[in-house]
Amino acid sequence: MNKPVWSLDYFRERLAHTEALPQLVILGVLSGIGTALLISLFRLLVDAPLEYFLGNHNNFEALPGWARFALPVTGSLVLLLILHNVSAAVRKVGVVHVLERMSYHQGHLPLPNMINQLICASVALVSGHSVGREGPAVHIGAACSSWIGQKMHLPNNSLRLLVGCGTAAAIAAAFNTPLAGVIFAMEVVLLEYTAVGFVPIMVAAVTADVSNRLLLGSEVVLDVPALTISSLAEIPVIMLLGFSIGLLAAGFNHLLRQTVKLAKYPLSYRLIGAGVLAGLVSVWVPQIMGLGYDTVSDALAGNIALTGLLLLVLAKWLLTPIIIGLGIPGGLIAPTLFIGAMAGGALGLAGDLLVDGPMSHTGFYAMVGMGAMMGAVLNAPLAALTALLELTGNPNIILPGMIAIVTANVTVRYLFHLPSIFITSLQAQGLDYRHQPLTQALSRAAVGSLMKKDFVRSTGTVDRDQAMTLTRQHNRLLIESDNYYPVLLSRTDLRQWLKRHPEVEQIDLFEVPARRFELTAISFQATLKEALDKMNESGVNTLFVQANDQSILGLLSREQLEQYYLEELK
Repeated sequence: MNKPVWSLDYFRERLAHTEALPQLVILGVLSGIGTALLISLFRLLVDAPLEYFLGNHNNFEALPGWARFALPVTGSLVLLLILHNVSAAVRKVGVVHVLERMSYHQGHLPLPNMINQLICASVALVSGHSVGREGPAVHIGAACSSWIGQKMHLPNNSLRLLVGCGTAAAIAAAFNTPLAGVIFAMEVVLLEYTAVGFVPIMVAAVTADVSNRLLLGSEVVLDVPALTISSLAEIPVIMLLGFSIGLLAAGFNHLLRQTVKLAKYPLSYRLIGAGVLAGLVSVWVPQIMGLGYDTVSDALAGNIALTGLLLLVLAKWLLTPIIIGLGIPGGLIAPTLFIGAMAGGALGLAGDLLVDGPMSHTGFYAMVGMGAMMGAVLNAPLAALTALLELTGNPNIILPGMIAIVTANVTVRYLFHLPSIFITSLQAQGLDYRHQPLTQALSRAAVGSLMKKDFVRSTGTVDRDQAMTLTRQHNRLLIESDNYYPVLLSRTDLRQWLKRHPEVEQIDLFEVPARRFELTAISFQATLKEALDKMNESGVNTLFVQANDQSILGLLSREQLEQYYLEELK
């Protein structure tokens, strides 16, 4: 019996296939709205207290020295109090947690971790820790979208795509950069570009951006002047900038990787140590506290001297990876933009002193440095270029931005052989992000897209007439019993046995000498990749697909999986 097209069962069934555009668009809208609401709450939790106490949520410099020291220490103590009362599993947060759940849990993100991320990231940012909000936003958006899919009992291939939708929606809502959100989701989280995947992710990003603007208004993240390159003769300087940023990115990655190894020490030592370290640095360099976008705007305007830029680069570059590695639950994107802007501005000023002839404004080099650092640290060159274009609204930045970003990425990838900082953090935990072509292809669809219903079901015990009827079927014989797992029975063997034993009237199909093909159960929500893993683990070549109520919906064979993969390669 066909299910009505408006029913949730039909909705789930269609999503098992790779081609389910109307259903995917609906998911994109739901993801965008849900993510925008949560990201708006997150931003209010951070901005409202800072606006009340500082008058400006970036104005940590107005605090006296003792307050700048006490604030991160107090924040660490509050974080310790919160995290001490949750399990180690719930403490896992951020983009690294999202990648882990994508790789090992088919995109099932737990709700407690999301709540923990929302609260702890808010505490970290309000207390002036040198972290960003975009990484926590990605976790919040991805978990919200995954939760929607889990509540609707959608197939796991849809959950993976929903995580991508939530990622894009979060970046769009946090940065007001919907296109960068789409590229980041495809380049960093899903690690693939597909026509089917683009549509719901774009819908989610646009929906989140519009919803966020309606809720909080169109806040300008950075005050960016209209700057452009003065002459193509500056290209060698831009390449030098990319190379220098690549060195900084590699060092940033290495510092985080080494600090993560301190996870063997008690959480209290690590968090208090991070608070004290952040407090000490903040006394002398208060600009590194919080997001630091006001300082980035100053660098873009050329309002910071060379010595100040170098001091800010050194302080942020050393402090951020250490405190994040020690366990402060914040993001990396804002700090990478800060470091890149300061380093770019410093090189622009130094070049102006050393190079004969006209040089572009130092703010131009600060802009280019932002994109280069983000692209090199995250191993996301296209997302970095797109974010740079959307944040600045300056198309003149594309050519020099591409040159610097490519140079920085080549430096990190091929000189230091480093992946993205997220993969580095996963590897430090003994994990990896598995994205082989076979895994990607089989993860795009669920078992419902391939399962066959060409079988006839029978109980284990039948009379002779029923057995003879079964042998005349053209479909496969699925034998079920309360005492046995379902098996497929050879009709030919059963027919021959009946001919040899005309006297038998009651027949136990589990006892008849015949070829039986063992089956193993798999959920209707599972992806084709999960089905292949189940076959390999169980040593079977056919699975029976179960609905949520444990009823059998269909059969899936290894041959079908192989054929599907070959079709995907064409």
